[in-house]
Amino acid sequence: MEKAYAVWRAFQDQVLARVAALLLIGCTLIALLEVVRRYAFGFSFEWQADAVTYFILSGVFLYFAISQRHNEHLNVTAVLEAVQVIGPRARKAVEAVKLMALVASFLFMCAVVWWGLPEVREAQHYGTRTESLGFPMWPFLATLLLGFAFMALTMLFQIWFKIQKLRGRAVPEEAPVLDRMPD
Repeated sequence: MEKAYAVWRAFQDQVLARVAALLLIGCTLIALLEVVRRYAFGFSFEWQADAVTYFILSGVFLYFAISQRHNEHLNVTAVLEAVQVIGPRARKAVEAVKLMALVASFLFMCAVVWWGLPEVREAQHYGTRTESLGFPMWPFLATLLLGFAFMALTMLFQIWFKIQKLRGRAVPEEAPVLDRMPD
């Protein structure tokens, strides 16, 4: 399982993160170009706002799994952290609660992907388009579901490792974000 997780992490770092970064950089450049075009030349393209909006969202969607892996998402942990300091049994109970929350989140992500697939097919079938009619909607909806599916896969690994940790086994730990930054 650790080898599969290493491959998954490498895919996230080498492919997903770079694709998301390229989307975000590209959208920033398109937005800057449109600002110059609008104020220097007095015109802009109708599709530009949709392109920037939907491609930025796609970059964010693809980054969901990486954020999940590093726990860089919104967490409400005040109660759990307060209970955790009581002692070793409380820490184990907190880990069990975190595991249950992770399982519930995983099941929710799977449900969203499952019930979202017909939405993508419907958008494709009916030719649903963005507001400017410049882009079909289904690729963006598919990217959202792909981001959720990747997040669910990350959660599956986290569930496995959390179970192993509760059983007293050594598990791979993610380095904090600041430790991953180059000097």
